[in-house]
Amino acid sequence: KISNFSAGMLTFLRRAPALSNGILSRLASTVPPDIEIAQQCQVRPISEIASNLGLQPDELELYGESKAKVKLNVLDRLKNAPNGKYIDVTAITPTPLGEGKTTTTIGLSQALGAHLNKKVMTCVRQPSQGPTFGIKGGAAGGGYSQIVPMEEFNLHLTGDIHAITAANNLLAAAIDARLLHEKTQTDEQLFRRICAKGKPFPRAIQNRLKKLGIAKTRPEDFTPEERTRFARLGLVEDSILFRRVVDTNDRFLRKIKVGLAKTEKGVVRDTGFDITTASELMAILALTTGLDDMRERLGRIMVGVNQRGDIVDAEDLGVAGAMTVLMKDSVKPTLMQTLERTPALVHAGPFANIAHGNSSIIADQIGLKLVGPDGFVVTESGFGADIGMEKFMDIKCRASGLAPSAILMVATVRALKMHGGGPQVIAGRPLDRAYLDENLDLVRQGCANMQRHIQNGLKYGVPVVVGVNKFPTDSPAELQAVIDAAKAAGAAHCVVTTHHTDGGRGAIDLACALESTLFGTPAAPTDFRFLYPLELPIKEKIETIAREIYGAAGVSYSPEAETSIARYEELGFTQYPICMAKTQYSFSHDPAAKGAPSGFTLPIREVVCSVGAGFITPLVGSIMTMPGLPIRPAYYDIDIDLATGKVLGLS
Repeated sequence: KISNFSAGMLTFLRRAPALSNGILSRLASTVPPDIEIAQQCQVRPISEIASNLGLQPDELELYGESKAKVKLNVLDRLKNAPNGKYIDVTAITPTPLGEGKTTTTIGLSQALGAHLNKKVMTCVRQPSQGPTFGIKGGAAGGGYSQIVPMEEFNLHLTGDIHAITAANNLLAAAIDARLLHEKTQTDEQLFRRICAKGKPFPRAIQNRLKKLGIAKTRPEDFTPEERTRFARLGLVEDSILFRRVVDTNDRFLRKIKVGLAKTEKGVVRDTGFDITTASELMAILALTTGLDDMRERLGRIMVGVNQRGDIVDAEDLGVAGAMTVLMKDSVKPTLMQTLERTPALVHAGPFANIAHGNSSIIADQIGLKLVGPDGFVVTESGFGADIGMEKFMDIKCRASGLAPSAILMVATVRALKMHGGGPQVIAGRPLDRAYLDENLDLVRQGCANMQRHIQNGLKYGVPVVVGVNKFPTDSPAELQAVIDAAKAAGAAHCVVTTHHTDGGRGAIDLACALESTLFGTPAAPTDFRFLYPLELPIKEKIETIAREIYGAAGVSYSPEAETSIARYEELGFTQYPICMAKTQYSFSHDPAAKGAPSGFTLPIREVVCSVGAGFITPLVGSIMTMPGLPIRPAYYDIDIDLATGKVLGLS
């Protein structure tokens, strides 16, 4: 294995250009492709993993032998049990290749559970089909730190993303259908079709009547004014922000025109698609605390406003109950296992750059109860700490009431060299020699990025431990430079890991460092606090994140953003946290601004309020909520072995 080669041998290879690329390439290939490792693993029956964890048979819904839904009644059984330690795994600003954050999450969990005999639960997001078939690939981890079966994990799993897509698009269809019917029907015709005589009012109608203050149960008792007020929503087309979704990178759906067929009678409007993982419904699933809470949140989704300026929501359209039915199974997290048979809960999948980027509250709550006070829940937040970790703290922890015990910051020498001024890193192209040869100047200059992330984490009153995901070409001097910089910035520990090559064994030192941080004498102090109070005006909350986390000098707002903020304040939506939609490749809005830029002005293009999810999303710069496919997508490599039925090329 690469880790067994001496530093002197690696130094020789770096200094011998004729040999370096070929030999180092062969050394790197000693770790088989992720899918080969995963397919060679003997997966244990998931009922066995559940039993070892303390789950009872009636708390599981089996989906074959390798995965199971966990019923939420386990929280009732364990409601008085103490929680375990809660670790959020985040990272420095990544390269387009990713820095192994999920791999580190899983490697750490394997070290804790399989090597140190600690109770542990890994809580991660379900991958989106977009990056799986696009650039980045799947999200099961990599090397010898993976969740298995990785094909099932990376593809349909238990169908949660499909359920969200169906529920989202049911609401979108209901919006356009209502526009058509209100254009072509009288108030009386609408009322008679919606409120059938002789039938009891379903919950959807009861909820709308309650909102309108109409306390009647028979259609014939309604006055003409009440019939009109109930039946005609009067939705203003230009106010509609809700969009259709699909879980595929499809740039040509970013802006579309609907209603072009003659049968739609001129009800034509501009709209578009988002990727499912950026949808409000995905955020609702990740932030909900149960089926009843999810039903209420789905009903609160703001569709637009009517001609009087009142909010029109999914409840008004009568579709929230049906959406809940489509998502009723998705509210339950899916239990899987790692290569070393430690348990993992997979639930929800919001992106971190264009959504809030964290797995579900429900999965974390279940995990914390199951592992107990001496155990660990290891969860991860998407992309760099400026995006995923900030939202974990200020959105997810507000909604859950949970407080993190520690932050694990993942760094790589490769990414630090990029932030120190190294050549551009482009997915699918060979790395420049600057990333293969020792270059202490690039590493030291790039450490400014890591240090700002560490200092940002400490602003939340939580100890930060840094894990350096080691690559074969990293020199001892480069690694030591990272350790020195991390400790200088206030990290409690900085540990080099080899979990990609060595599995849990390669993260034992990291696991011990975290255990020492949380249980040592003295243990690192924890005084968890949010970055901003919810009582601040919307702009002040945006500007606090821009200044304190990104290093911006100020914020500018487009006229459209100014109008939206004023409207949301008038509607009373000032008490929501902020969910910034921003590039993941820089602290700033400019993906080319590497390192730790400061003094820039952050441009806010648009502001959207997700009432059901409970946050406000400013769109920064040119960020898109529907990704596109590259010239050479990952789907080129994915196929099936027709003789065995095995999936090929998935990563």
